Amino acid sequence: MTIDHAPGRRPAATPDGAAPPAAPDRRRTRPPSLRRRSGRLGWLFSAPALLVVGAVTIFPIVFSVLMGFSHVTVTGGGFSLSGTTGENFSRVFGSERWRHALEFTVEYTVATVVVETVLGTLIALVLEKLTTGRGWMMALLLLPWAMITVVSAELWAYVYNGVYGVLNAVLNPIVGHDVNVLGHSFSATVAMAVADIWKTTPFVAIIVLAGLVMLPHDVVEAARIDGAGPWTVFWRVRLPLLRPTLAIAVMFRILQAFGIFDLPFVLTGGGPGNSTESLAMLGWRVMMQDLDFGPGAAVATTTAALVLLGCLLFLRVFRAQVGSEDLS
Repeated sequence: MTIDHAPGRRPAATPDGAAPPAAPDRRRTRPPSLRRRSGRLGWLFSAPALLVVGAVTIFPIVFSVLMGFSHVTVTGGGFSLSGTTGENFSRVFGSERWRHALEFTVEYTVATVVVETVLGTLIALVLEKLTTGRGWMMALLLLPWAMITVVSAELWAYVYNGVYGVLNAVLNPIVGHDVNVLGHSFSATVAMAVADIWKTTPFVAIIVLAGLVMLPHDVVEAARIDGAGPWTVFWRVRLPLLRPTLAIAVMFRILQAFGIFDLPFVLTGGGPGNSTESLAMLGWRVMMQDLDFGPGAAVATTTAALVLLGCLLFLRVFRAQVGSEDLS
């Protein structure tokens, strides 16, 4: 015997006590032909953007890999590729200059990304608590990030100048002589890191602020009702929920910091000596100044491979920490 029920009400249970099977939701199912047409339409609209990405990103990477494994001969009209060889990579891996550039780039990336993540999170927490003036504070915060890196590097070069710089004017009366922070390896590295942190911390802060705003407030309120203090709520509740957002910010910063070129190029020129020479600067110098295209392409290829490997390892560790969180 069937039991009729009014629309919008729960169906009555069957005589044996089990609930009747739910009717399929026909509104959410689409015919396969309609799904295929929607998929083709999506690919059609995405094709121009994908072609641009392939032309400006994928093709240069593939061509640099091909050049790195080829004999490159410089000619009057450019260069020519012939044969296949691993000599370019052998020269790169055996170069002390490449190892120093790799060490500097890794240390610089780790140091700046860690500091920027901590400062960006603290700034985001402060902005979240603001009730008035948050818009103005965010606009002021974004000014360094919106500034072109070459311009900000020139500004910091003026600050660090050992003759007429602002920092020298402050420290000269204290130490009794001119202070040229860009003239020593360690101080030049720290000065460059400070300029980078000043510029890119707002980027991390805005991303983390967006994640904080999207956190479920009911979970936080439940923890507070249970007696958790502010530090416990942040460390045990909010920070785990914020990990996907932090992962996005950190991954973007790793990609940017590992390929840094314009800041050391303008601020230090890779000096003193080659103490602040990044992998990107090394590849540019070998290829464009020395006209050694094969090893230069090998440097670019190894840099791209290291960035890809680092991001994959980071995502693997992140997935292991969050457990059920899925970044895809």
